[in-house]
Amino acid sequence: MKILYNFIKLILIVLLISCSKNEKVSIVTEKNIETQMIEAFKEGYFELENGDVLFAAKKFNEAELLYPQSIWAPRAALMAAYAYYSQDYYYDAEYELNRFLKVYPNEKNIPYAHYLLGMIYYEKIVDEKKDLKPLIQAEEKFKFIEKNYPNTDFALDASYKLDLIQDYLASKEMYIGIHYIKKNKWIAAINRFKKVVDNYEETSFIDEALHRLVELHYKLGLIEESQKYASLLGYNYKSSEWYTKSYKIFNQNYKSKLEIKKEKEGIFRKFKKLLY
Repeated sequence: MKILYNFIKLILIVLLISCSKNEKVSIVTEKNIETQMIEAFKEGYFELENGDVLFAAKKFNEAELLYPQSIWAPRAALMAAYAYYSQDYYYDAEYELNRFLKVYPNEKNIPYAHYLLGMIYYEKIVDEKKDLKPLIQAEEKFKFIEKNYPNTDFALDASYKLDLIQDYLASKEMYIGIHYIKKNKWIAAINRFKKVVDNYEETSFIDEALHRLVELHYKLGLIEESQKYASLLGYNYKSSEWYTKSYKIFNQNYKSKLEIKKEKEGIFRKFKKLLY
């Protein structure tokens, strides 16, 4: 959001400088097109600041149409998109940005337009377990930014968002895998957890996925395969609670320090009751 704010601030500063220059020009009886465009832009910004984003977007569109040859036309188009985005009118913002990319393919703010589109897709993620489309769109857009604009602040934030998206995608696979376990569909569950191990090894779900593979292979009597995943889990995530659970599969009498502590506390509480 800081990147978006800085972009808007920069546009306003340049506009004010431009306006101050225009004010020094001799007053004419009829406003020229450029002056009308600047006034429409300023009015749009004023309405945006005051929360009327729909009217603000309308004024930015008006500014663009008044003087399409001006350097301010593409900026006005971007401001219209941002106005919609700022109040979650994602459909309208997406439309404005796609139009911007088509009409102004050589504009210097193209990286920002791609980034804002990525943010729209990202913020449309409501339930990754039911709808993958926004996730996939956001992932594709942020990868595009990383590849094509690597030395920008947009690429830095895109990289961070991609890490979060990987967690979302891994979460979906885990959710489906556990659903299959509940339905006793062991092979289908194994395939989902393997996908997490193979494709999302940098996510926070990797240790649980490995444990599930230990658990399911042991249940199916595939002991060597189960031990393989247990070794992998132990080597990389020995301090994880999921390693402790996997260890107990092969050592069923094993009790963790926490379990022993809880047992002692339980005995102590029972003993205290006998005293009162």
